Amino acid sequence: MGEMERKKKKQNRTMLLRANLLFVVVFFLFSILVLRLGYVQMVQGKDYVEQIERTDDHIIYHPVPRGEIYDRNGHALVYNVPQKAITYTPPKNPQPIDILNTAEQLSEYIQMNQEDIENVPAWVKKEIWILKNHNGNEKITKEEEALIKKQELSEQDLYKKILERITEEEIETINGNVAAIYQNMRSAVALTPSIIKNEGVTDEEFASVSENLDNLPGISTTTDWQRDYTYGQVFQSVLGRMKEGLPPEKLDYYSAKGYALNDRYGASYLEELYEDVLSGSKIQEKVITDNRGKVVSSEIISEGEPGRDLILTIDINFQQEVEQIIQEELLRAIQFPRTETLDRMFVVAMDPRTGEILALAGKRYNRETKEFEEFSHGTFTQAFEAGSTVKGAMVLTGYQTGVLKPGEQKNDTPLILPGNTKSSFGGNALGVMDELKALERSSNVYMWLIALDVMEGRYVPGSLFSLNPEKVNTIRYYFSQFGLGTTTGIGFKEEIEGMKASPDPAQQAAFLDIAIGQFDTYTPLQLAQYVATIANDGYRVKPMLVKEIRSADLDKDGISTVIKEFQPTILNRVDMKQEWIERVQQGFWQVTHGSQGTARRYFSGEPYDVAGKTGTAQSYYVDNGRFEKGVETNHSSFVGYAPYDDPEIAISVIVPHAFYGSQPFSYTIGSHVAQRVFQAYFK
Repeated sequence: MGEMERKKKKQNRTMLLRANLLFVVVFFLFSILVLRLGYVQMVQGKDYVEQIERTDDHIIYHPVPRGEIYDRNGHALVYNVPQKAITYTPPKNPQPIDILNTAEQLSEYIQMNQEDIENVPAWVKKEIWILKNHNGNEKITKEEEALIKKQELSEQDLYKKILERITEEEIETINGNVAAIYQNMRSAVALTPSIIKNEGVTDEEFASVSENLDNLPGISTTTDWQRDYTYGQVFQSVLGRMKEGLPPEKLDYYSAKGYALNDRYGASYLEELYEDVLSGSKIQEKVITDNRGKVVSSEIISEGEPGRDLILTIDINFQQEVEQIIQEELLRAIQFPRTETLDRMFVVAMDPRTGEILALAGKRYNRETKEFEEFSHGTFTQAFEAGSTVKGAMVLTGYQTGVLKPGEQKNDTPLILPGNTKSSFGGNALGVMDELKALERSSNVYMWLIALDVMEGRYVPGSLFSLNPEKVNTIRYYFSQFGLGTTTGIGFKEEIEGMKASPDPAQQAAFLDIAIGQFDTYTPLQLAQYVATIANDGYRVKPMLVKEIRSADLDKDGISTVIKEFQPTILNRVDMKQEWIERVQQGFWQVTHGSQGTARRYFSGEPYDVAGKTGTAQSYYVDNGRFEKGVETNHSSFVGYAPYDDPEIAISVIVPHAFYGSQPFSYTIGSHVAQRVFQAYFK
């Protein structure tokens, strides 16, 4: 018994020791836990609270009214039309399913335009189908599920497979109206208002959405604007157009200026060139969100500034008349035979003293639809052989290079070449004449002989010309002083310089044709600047389309403040004596008033005293129909200015591919159009 009691006591002591040890361990661990909790609460508690309460600041930009565009007399050309709009402002981290739910709710109140519905891509409808059908699980095979678990198939590749397996029938089950709304919503930028619908929003739609905003998260009703044109298509191509959605190639540029991805911007010509002026500065709103992306508060930190207005140099009434003249003369001309190649015409009118453009007109006629297309931008984006209109520049080049002296006589007789004869109009010899008579009668031979001297050439009847083809660039250099073959300074990136011909050096006679405008090509705007330079005593002035920039706000007298006024810019002064330019001016006057002037029948009896130069240039026309093998055609042109003693308007007229074969007109169309344009201006 004693032994058993001892063993029992020993076991009790062992158990007690173990219990005490366990208690110590538990107590130690509990103490560590308490200390850790205390540390977390007292030391790190503040950090956790800050994380829970953490907020982010965002600067949101809101558009302001865009500046408007007016003509020189204050007539509105481009203005903003207010219109009702439905917008969506997504949260910081929008979920596709939430966007779809809102789109479906919104579709009960608005009907998207048919064009928007038709333009929804198939992949957007497939995305909606996946969201509505348990993320497309039924399209996933068991093998693919296993591969996903083994991480041998990526979620992205699986998603592509699901998209490929959605059938056309399944796509057709998607509501087009919902899809159009969803597409606009999903492309919206977080925390930035984006347009869902702003064209054709009815009063009923606007009211229904406004009444149910509580059930439409992120949706708002507001007033938007749309560009409109007082004079319809008149001059519209140069006014430019707006686009919605930033272009990928300029994304960084516009984003740095606070543009949202789906913002509107000026995409061409004046709207693009003066985007920074017209767009104004956006309203800036500071938005604060919590760690879940929910908006906590917001405040306006900058009221922004509306876009500023442009005052153009264009006289819209004159522009309208010029465009009407072009349309009437095109319709008249195409009634003649051998005019199937004729479909367009261009007219430029500018003040030679200031460079202010008064009219910039172009029209293209569609013979199938019998409708005209506004084509004013063609005055600087298309170039043509200008014919004899450039002969004034050739005479001045002769003076400047020293190969021609004022009053110098030359014999206009056909130039006899092996297998070819080069002569003035009609193939006749015009006889001995000076440069003034050569301009009046439009002598080709006189101009060729000047060019031959500039090119260090020599003519022997019956033999090929011997000349230095590289010297054609000398003529081009002097022509460029007048604006021919170079940019005019109008500022549009679309402006072209024209094409510089490069014939076979062995065909040296071809190089001489630069003297008569049948070698290089020039734009109608270049031709207007060229004749304006002659009218302006050799001063080449930069063409100016914008006269002033004005604020959109009116003072107490209802007048807007002039922010900037553009002054005439002299690009260069042609290096020549005053006597030389006066002789060419006299030669141009004889063209319109001389007894043998090529434009005498149109201008000799007119009261506004025009000086100018006619032109006809051979060209080549190819199309896929009747003239698929090509046909030789003729451009008709005219450049001039008035009044002769104190010029206030200079114009160019180009009628490309006016006819083929022999002259079908009872009149020279380029000169006749110029006559009507001058009459319209001076009346």
